[in-house]
Amino acid sequence: MLKKIASLFAIMMVSSLVISSCTAPEPQVIRETVEVEKVETVEVVETVEVEKLVEVTAAPAEEDRVTLDFLVNSEPPNLDPAVGGGGYYQHWLMSQMFLHLTAFDENSEVAPELATEWSVSDDGLTWTFHLRDDVKWVHLDPTTGQFEERGPVTAHDALNGLLRFLDPTSAAWGGNMFYGIVGAEEFNMADPDAEDFGALRDAVGVKAVDDYTVEFTLKEPAGYFPALAAGISAVPQATIDEYGDKWTEAGLIVTNGPYALEEWIHGTYMRMVKNPLWFDAADVQIEVIQGPIIEEASTAMAMYEANEIDFMGDPGHNVPLPDIDRIKADPQLSQEFVNYPRPCTYYYTFVNRKAPFDNHLVRKAFSAAIDRRSLIEYVTKGEERPATGFAAPGIFGNVADDPTIGSWMVMDDYADQLEQARAWLAEAGYPDGEGLGDVTLLHNVSEAHAEIAQAIQAMWVEAFPKANILIQTQEWKVYLRTVQPDSPLEDKPHIIRSGWCGQYPDQQNWINHLWHTKGDNWGEYSNPEFDALVEEAARETDPETRKELYRQAEAILIDEDTAVAPIYYNTYVRLHKPWLTNVVILPADADPVAEWRLDWEAKKAARQ
Repeated sequence: MLKKIASLFAIMMVSSLVISSCTAPEPQVIRETVEVEKVETVEVVETVEVEKLVEVTAAPAEEDRVTLDFLVNSEPPNLDPAVGGGGYYQHWLMSQMFLHLTAFDENSEVAPELATEWSVSDDGLTWTFHLRDDVKWVHLDPTTGQFEERGPVTAHDALNGLLRFLDPTSAAWGGNMFYGIVGAEEFNMADPDAEDFGALRDAVGVKAVDDYTVEFTLKEPAGYFPALAAGISAVPQATIDEYGDKWTEAGLIVTNGPYALEEWIHGTYMRMVKNPLWFDAADVQIEVIQGPIIEEASTAMAMYEANEIDFMGDPGHNVPLPDIDRIKADPQLSQEFVNYPRPCTYYYTFVNRKAPFDNHLVRKAFSAAIDRRSLIEYVTKGEERPATGFAAPGIFGNVADDPTIGSWMVMDDYADQLEQARAWLAEAGYPDGEGLGDVTLLHNVSEAHAEIAQAIQAMWVEAFPKANILIQTQEWKVYLRTVQPDSPLEDKPHIIRSGWCGQYPDQQNWINHLWHTKGDNWGEYSNPEFDALVEEAARETDPETRKELYRQAEAILIDEDTAVAPIYYNTYVRLHKPWLTNVVILPADADPVAEWRLDWEAKKAARQ
């Protein structure tokens, strides 16, 4: 099998080579005109004219700007921090422009961001967050380069951010994360046309105590709530009310982070620039972040080697799989190569209600037939770790080192593993895959995902020679619609390429968020015993008891029901140019580019 996989990817590698300083003016009365051009499906927004007293700051001259060149690996579905839903790369982009209540540090510990401090009541049910008073809403006019202050970011904005996230009309992804808040589930599940919809919104357990204090009331104690608060963003409600879903377009968007959106040509290009009204602007050295939207990792690699982009990694592509051996052997590129553990899991989701994968033995057989060690050695080559549980190492409550769970997925001898896979499938009534019909595996557009899918397809064909394994590929937005829990079952594949890094490093955001019946459950998995365990773990305050409850839940998810096939725990596989320094990569959060440093003269010299 190892030789077959090696040969397959030798061919694939050959194929991939063929494809180969300003002074702010005094406050003044200005007439502001905002115009947005029609881009693809984005409608022309009506010109708006307002007259008001504002403070404006002009951007520096273009030739004076320290510029970070990057690329985006897919068109973002939106840039709304209270809606999200596009993946880590989208989170990376939004995190440069918006603050959350909390964040995470280099050790994945909760750290202040918009909130400076927080406390909990004696009964564990009321959490109070105190906010910074120096964060401002800012609008950038791309036509003039002027930044306009639109007022302070307050507790009311944080309150509106949570309510926008929960509002069913927002179609936000992940509302169940906040079901521990009083009234959150009822509001999130409500009919927007119902008479009591407004009352349900008002009943959510969040209130602004004053302009800089926001309070949350929970149904049960939850010691992890400060980590959960990393998913709560303030939003500029007046801007949203004025422009609706178009509010995140360049020229309309109002932000509160170190960078502001200057240009977004849908499907083509994005550009963010330093916000001079940011409270810590003096410490932000990189003034422009810009790059194209490109789905091909091989194209990204060519751009990196031509000094057209400064790094490979989120929000762009990781290093292309076929290039890793060459990079490691290259004297220069090997010095720019970054590879270390990342608390994320790469996995395949089985659609548990779609026959024949409504049979747990079929799911277990297909998971067992994946040779995870060969995949890592011959395909991904990023020193990933074979996965035997769902949550990655470093996540509270993970079972990655528990030999009693999932050991059948990574046996010492793959031949034994393969024999067991065949036995399970035969027991399910499909010897050698006979009678399964077409089995479809779906992944979003990505060269890396395609290579992994083809390797696993080859493993399944060898294991089950009478099965017909098909691979489907969809553009990111279409893929996201296809895999949603409420999408029609007949439109779904049998198996979905998936990955998860989580919003915060706790099993509550892993097996509860993704596999509870009420969660963002792409696999449509349902087991009342599993649900009861993760609900009990959420209420439990003793850490060791919580860990045991999560261990039991993972045992059901992985061993008994095999709702999912964990494949490997990720690593960061990146390249950084030598002129890019102080590159802070946060394991449980988006990279803070405002803290990076770039030797502008060295970069310009390298590009000559």
